[in-house]
Amino acid sequence: MSAKSKPRNMLAMGRLKSGQRNKTEAAYELHLKAGLAAGEILWFEFEGLKFRLADNTFYTPDFAVMQASGEIELHEVKGFWQDDARVKIKVAASKFPFRFIAVRPRAKKHGGGWEQEVFE
Repeated sequence: MSAKSKPRNMLAMGRLKSGQRNKTEAAYELHLKAGLAAGEILWFEFEGLKFRLADNTFYTPDFAVMQASGEIELHEVKGFWQDDARVKIKVAASKFPFRFIAVRPRAKKHGGGWEQEVFE
């Protein structure tokens, strides 16, 4: 099957350029802004930190977040996991003294909001 004849849902989406948010990340940023306004968090930055995991292997969490307590968390926003992403967040959590949290949108029929998976 040639690339031109592949169904649209089978084409590779590719990654966005550094600093660009996908729709899920943009929605999560609105959630963080609400937390900032409510005083639940003090600061956040999109792609604010980059971690070296090994030679030529890096991990950049989607959001660095400072909680009202002063604790720094690293939030990874996922609609679905690609193979290397789960491995990278697990390695980062084992190497660095931060809480790494993967968040994904919860379906509206299940109450909406965000589900969390903590890696420590």
